[in-house]
Amino acid sequence: MGSRDLEAPPLSSPLLLPSDSEPEPAAPRRASRYLCVAISSALAFAFFVYHSGMVAGSVPTLMKPDPAVSADRGVRAGVSHKSFGPSKLKTRFEGPYPWTNKMLSWQRTGFHFQPENNWMNDPNGPMYYKGLYHFFYQYNPDSAVWGNISWGHAVSKDLLHWTHLPVAMVPDQWYDEGGVWTGSATILPDGRVVMLYTGGTNESVQVQNLAVPADPSDPLLREWVKSDANPVLFPPSNIDPQDFRDPSTAWYEPSDSTWRIVIGSKDSSHNGIAFVYSTKDFISYTLLSGVLHTVEKVGMWECVDLYPIATSGSLARNGLDPSARPSNEVKHVLKASTQDNNSDYYAIGTYDPIANTWTPDNEAADVGIGWRYDWGNFYASKTFYDQGKQRRILWGWIKETDSEYADILKGWASLQGIPRTILFDMKTRSHLLTWPVEEVESLRTTERDFSGITIGPGSTFELDVGGGAQLDIEAEFKINNGALNIATEANSEPYECSTSGGAATRGVLGPFGLLVLANRDLTEQTATYFYISRGLDGNLQTHICQDELRSSKASDIVKGVVGNTVPVVDGEMLSLRILVDHSIVESFAQGGRASATSRVYPTEAIYNSARVFLFNNATSTSVTAQTLKIWQMKSTKSNTLHFPNL
Repeated sequence: MGSRDLEAPPLSSPLLLPSDSEPEPAAPRRASRYLCVAISSALAFAFFVYHSGMVAGSVPTLMKPDPAVSADRGVRAGVSHKSFGPSKLKTRFEGPYPWTNKMLSWQRTGFHFQPENNWMNDPNGPMYYKGLYHFFYQYNPDSAVWGNISWGHAVSKDLLHWTHLPVAMVPDQWYDEGGVWTGSATILPDGRVVMLYTGGTNESVQVQNLAVPADPSDPLLREWVKSDANPVLFPPSNIDPQDFRDPSTAWYEPSDSTWRIVIGSKDSSHNGIAFVYSTKDFISYTLLSGVLHTVEKVGMWECVDLYPIATSGSLARNGLDPSARPSNEVKHVLKASTQDNNSDYYAIGTYDPIANTWTPDNEAADVGIGWRYDWGNFYASKTFYDQGKQRRILWGWIKETDSEYADILKGWASLQGIPRTILFDMKTRSHLLTWPVEEVESLRTTERDFSGITIGPGSTFELDVGGGAQLDIEAEFKINNGALNIATEANSEPYECSTSGGAATRGVLGPFGLLVLANRDLTEQTATYFYISRGLDGNLQTHICQDELRSSKASDIVKGVVGNTVPVVDGEMLSLRILVDHSIVESFAQGGRASATSRVYPTEAIYNSARVFLFNNATSTSVTAQTLKIWQMKSTKSNTLHFPNL
């Protein structure tokens, strides 16, 4: 469809229906070590009912949640998990939503990574090895709920089409009996691969372990051998034995000819901590004096990552090897996943390998209190250096926000977000830019161009995209310059996405953006939008928000509004990219300066009924979609790759 300049008529009825529910708080994220026999029996019965219904093409008979499945598994095991389940639904909702096979089948994604079935959480040990991308992940081979945590394994040539391989490691030793938990891969200069991971011992102590490929000449790395020296690291004496986990990729330090890793923890005062260890052989380790960094009262730091990033010069267009030295052109990013609020925070600063310290450029935006990789559903992330294309790639776990009961019915739980590249933001010089890897664009097929549409206050405009289940959307919005002067009065309180009431709340300069996975009458919709407000200091602030409140008519899911402020540099238009893939919506503003990810579970806006609308709920200004292009996206669910040289 060509460009045009259309004025969409205002609606006679309210643009967006108010929500009947308030945003639910984030669920706790840890789990106890074992699942009892009762759970196994309940799951086996649930799977029998579910799969029988699928084969027969009928709607499964929904069972009452089993008390064993409903139990909150706690926070002491030391791995990320989902505990939002029927136990919490009993007090929040009337009961399970009557999901049908049609609804549940539709939720499975077309181009995001997920195993063929069962539970998945944290990304582990990603790397590029002998021409293939390897991805490992926390995995339960037995069911769609957390437990028996092993390492799933898949390989790809393009980060999109994956071949699933046999499980790489299982909890079969005393030092990982509680689970083969999060870890990282290091590729040594001679090509050898070492994998460090956290294990939960038979006494619930978190220890670090070493594994290596059984056959390094095998590009698929199908078999792994755990070291006879395991465990290679125990918790420091002043740290709770269940607060010591997730070893990072190692980097080389030439001053003492050692390799170094960082491990996350917290102290007795609830301060987040990052420890650094040195090693020459990955078996014997020395704890370096002091701590790399600590931030008060932010709680447990897990999945800690420390990596270099170029801040100027030609290298700023590429990622850097983990061992790149700090310099005038190289800073280091410190990232931690904070257990307290289930978010991935990062900060940019200076790493001093001699003093074993990392100092943030901006203390007010330190780890745990400042910027996040993503302001929505995104956790336990891990980066790796892709030496093939000289880029740093970010993986993140996208959890379910439905009930465990629904997960059991559909037979799987969780996704991985689209892999993203990471670069330093040369414009703000204070942020990172995270952006879908370039390979994603190869999935684009039919393009529709809606550029030039102008939409008035309180209006929607349906975009004929030919089906809205798998889309890549790019948009740039322009507001009349005179309209910015209308918002002369400062808000009594700072605007926040999470407390705003979402896209249905009207202001002078927003919200405006796109409604995806919407049904015809907009009773189901997921809104991604900009909202411009004037802060208490009198300055304009731009917010990128994603509203899940009306994303589904189902009662047994968590829905909220996610997002945050995003800096807009002079001369920039408001830019937005949205990836829609069935039950996941990933949005990127201002070239990846901020992003927001949501899991959504529509009951009506599915298959050919999923629609897309342009909307403007501002009270006093029109908005023009200067650029608005939407592509249909191909699926990648082929499990067959050909390796002619093997």
